Amino acid sequence: MPRQLLIYQTAVPLSFANHGRVSLEAATNFKFSADINAVPLMAVELPHAAVEYAIVFTVTEQDVVPAAVLGVRNEQNLFLSSDAEWQAKYIPAFIRRYPFVFCTSADGKTLILCIDETHPGINREGRGKRLFRDDGKPSEFTEQVLAFLKEYQTQFERTRLFGRHLRDLNLLEPMQAEVTTPSGEKLRLSGFHAVSREKLRALDADALASLARTDELELIYLHLYSMRNFSHVKDRLLSSLVPTEAVTA
Repeated sequence: MPRQLLIYQTAVPLSFANHGRVSLEAATNFKFSADINAVPLMAVELPHAAVEYAIVFTVTEQDVVPAAVLGVRNEQNLFLSSDAEWQAKYIPAFIRRYPFVFCTSADGKTLILCIDETHPGINREGRGKRLFRDDGKPSEFTEQVLAFLKEYQTQFERTRLFGRHLRDLNLLEPMQAEVTTPSGEKLRLSGFHAVSREKLRALDADALASLARTDELELIYLHLYSMRNFSHVKDRLLSSLVPTEAVTA
């Protein structure tokens, strides 16, 4: 299977036939996320994520989804240390669920638990936690993973409704951020959207009351509050440059 879903390279269905004797040893770092500059967020994560990340929206024909900005350059995660440790208190659920993920069946009706077989902790020597019991049933660890992913999927559907509401109210507008280094390199982060404060202020009382009743108004304000964290992304970029460079907005 080709690389998919940002950090997954070869996600295959989990089965006793293929993984009956497989164990998973926890990864010691987050190197698998080094090549992404944004990561999806569920709406329920925004109160935690807004403290440390700039939260924007990615817009497709199907969905509007919040995302945490991790870097300015493509394929550069500035929230990783030199030894690939995560440098923030809150780690997005999209990252925490790796190497597991739900994939959709061919008929689109069933979610299938899959695992990225490139995860370095996968082994058949018994290191870590078994994925299946000897009787062929999922291990307690796998049952915990399944429960986590089911909750993730539930929150994803709620997040889709939130995004759809933002689109229906026409609150989003395209934005871009630009950083220029003293060497003259211009770095542009584009392709994302943000809530327009003017459009939000122009909503009528009924629309605002509806947003307040569903707690979506709070989510919008968390998103707007988080935009100040772009300065932290610039600071992280600065620390990744050679000592003679500096960054100006």
